[in-house]
Amino acid sequence: MKKKARVLFVSQEVTPYLDETPMSIIGRKLPQGIQERGKEIRLFMPKFGCINERRNQLHEVIRLSGMNLIIDDADHPLIIKVASIQAARMQVYFIDNQEYFERKHTLVDKKGEHFADNDERAIFFCRGVIETVKKLGWAPDVVHCHGWMTSLMALYLKKSFKDNPLFADTKIVYSIYADDEFPGALHKDFAKKVMYEGIEKTDVEWFKNPTFVNVSKAAIDLADAIIIGSPKINADITKYLKKSGKPVLEYKGADEYIDAYSEFYDAVLEEVAEMAD
Repeated sequence: MKKKARVLFVSQEVTPYLDETPMSIIGRKLPQGIQERGKEIRLFMPKFGCINERRNQLHEVIRLSGMNLIIDDADHPLIIKVASIQAARMQVYFIDNQEYFERKHTLVDKKGEHFADNDERAIFFCRGVIETVKKLGWAPDVVHCHGWMTSLMALYLKKSFKDNPLFADTKIVYSIYADDEFPGALHKDFAKKVMYEGIEKTDVEWFKNPTFVNVSKAAIDLADAIIIGSPKINADITKYLKKSGKPVLEYKGADEYIDAYSEFYDAVLEEVAEMAD
């Protein structure tokens, strides 16, 4: 009997925990739809401080919490919380840390300015997801990443954790959204902060000028396949995608994307299986 394919969703935004946006709606509906189509799923998102824990019935998972992640030579405790979306029979795992996520806004402050430590928050989130999945002992066949905060998943999985049996055969799909673009660049030391075992300086060239476009290009370089999540995305990224030679799924509307994404995962996995034969 063929085993169920396992899809790990790593999403920057998921409704109803955050306001409805094109990304947060996909973050909510896609995992349910993929589960209903016979695949096994897990879903992770950041535990932003604006998420009401009582109303959404979040609780800490003690057995998964408790480790520290070192970022820029400082220790940061990793806290894992979980909630259930009953109607979807689906659990959501939240990556939390008091310093990075307790503030009452997501990526910008009340004046609309992007937080200066968004780079470290992205590092913490991606590494926190990986460490938690390791503790769960759950080997994903596909990791589908939504939002620039998830872009480092490809770097860490392909470089730092490539020899871990849980991730040895994992394929990474990265979705790019137009409304995810941020102005300017992340912290100037991003390339240095992102370094971890198995990562070479040549792997972080794009991060020397960590604009949205360059962070996206870095994810494209290491992802196995790309999905266009908006009707129109940044022209520079579109041009780079065409040159990349990676499998690309063009934008799909609300009435067709779940089936299209499920088939796209299958195609990516079948390609791998054929190469192995």
